[in-house]
Amino acid sequence: MPMTKRKNSCDTPKNLELVYSGEDYFSRLEAIIRNSQFELDIQMYIFENDSTGRRIITALKEAAARNVKIYILLDGLGSLSFPSETINELKQCGINIRFFAPLFSAYTFYLGRRLHHKVVVADAKITLIGGINIADKYRGTPTEAPWFDYAVQLHGEISEPLQELCRNIYFKKRRLGSKKIKSVFHVQEDALVRIIQNDWLKRKNEICDGYIKSIRNAKKEIIIVGSYFLPGIRIIRALKKASKNKVKIKLILSGISDLPMTRRATCFLYAKLLKYNIELYEWDKSILHGKAAVIDGCWTTIGSFNLNNLSSYGSMEMNVEINSITFSKMYQSHLNQIIAQCQRITPESLRIKTNLFTKIINLLSYLFTRIIEIIVTYTPYKRFNN
Repeated sequence: MPMTKRKNSCDTPKNLELVYSGEDYFSRLEAIIRNSQFELDIQMYIFENDSTGRRIITALKEAAARNVKIYILLDGLGSLSFPSETINELKQCGINIRFFAPLFSAYTFYLGRRLHHKVVVADAKITLIGGINIADKYRGTPTEAPWFDYAVQLHGEISEPLQELCRNIYFKKRRLGSKKIKSVFHVQEDALVRIIQNDWLKRKNEICDGYIKSIRNAKKEIIIVGSYFLPGIRIIRALKKASKNKVKIKLILSGISDLPMTRRATCFLYAKLLKYNIELYEWDKSILHGKAAVIDGCWTTIGSFNLNNLSSYGSMEMNVEINSITFSKMYQSHLNQIIAQCQRITPESLRIKTNLFTKIINLLSYLFTRIIEIIVTYTPYKRFNN
């Protein structure tokens, strides 16, 4: 990712570290797997059988040979291309692997509720959680920058209840798998950390509610990294209120996207957002996939949750919430460096680049994307109630 060089990990608390997409994330992931001793729980939306995926698969097989218990849960849609031959190989090694809500089953075609987690827990001691999937595009190549995203590496007791939750979800223990991780963990001197979830079907709305509460209570500055940014009315109202309270709001949005129609739908909102005096910045150095925010230099959230209705009402999501001035100030400084490399969207530049045809395309993209979100969100409710 073309940005200011990452600080050495000793500059941030050892038990709480910001992780970047690219080699930073995958070298950590590989080390966690290779150093595991007892149990590994991995839940991923996308696990590709490309060079990056095979690198991780090799490490997993070696861990299984050391008698590490491994439980891998992949989403049935996101990891649809994961080969059955590789699944059989992993199972023969003693690795437990299954798909969440397979796209095709004996009786139905199912598109709805998705496992959108990107979390790894090892030995109930170390956690890697964020928005980064296992695939070449998140690692990057010599000629292409990795997709722009983040994760957080945590050490300590916070991993114990998270590992239990992952295991319960894997084994479909509905009552236990539906529980919330209520504890707030003191991971270092000024850092309180909490794992928060969103799963509307199970009445877990911690991430969405956390965003809304923090935005409403903001005093100085809000910075949001928003891939697939199509917030619902509650988020829009919270941002509007914060703007009226003279809070500086900066949105880092996609300049290029793997979902062009979704990006056009986001562009449809630009005029409204600019009217609220919200600063808009487009990252165009690589595909933006990050989902994060830092508010007032003291509250940070990073994870799988997108600010759109699909994440709010359709998918299972997991974020880490960090209350720490040290961490948040560091992350705020980093994001301001990112903003310096972005293209700013102003009312003047928007008028120049937007004609009648563009406005119509953006409007149609917005309407069509909303319809898709409604359909995909409604489907799991119908299936669950039946």
